[in-house]
Amino acid sequence: MNTHPVLGRCPVCSHELSVTRLQCGNCQTQVEGRFHLGRFQRLSPEQLAFIEVFVKNRGIIKDVEAELGISYPTVRARLDDALRGMGFPTGGDDDPRVSPRDARNQAREERRRILEALQNQQISPEEAARRLAG
Repeated sequence: MNTHPVLGRCPVCSHELSVTRLQCGNCQTQVEGRFHLGRFQRLSPEQLAFIEVFVKNRGIIKDVEAELGISYPTVRARLDDALRGMGFPTGGDDDPRVSPRDARNQAREERRRILEALQNQQISPEEAARRLAG
């Protein structure tokens, strides 16, 4: 039987989906109810792929840069994007440890990364619009 990755977000409106039925692949037993999706299911495929590389490299940003062929600011922007996707704070405007200039630079880099992913057809126009708005 073919299986598909679990979608954590609605493909239409981007809100979090809920699981309402589980089924055993062996005996076909079904359990119905409302089941919680973990934080990782909230991530887009691109965010999840980045987190896998990040964890594989034990969070060593230089190694992530080398494997993905991207700059330090891009690694940070992608990490912040994944953290936001999982519902964690990212040290944005409300974080006193981040200067306004750094916050602007982070926002600019994030915007550039989103537009680059859109141009390379790694994300849909709808996903790009959601990320740019968010």
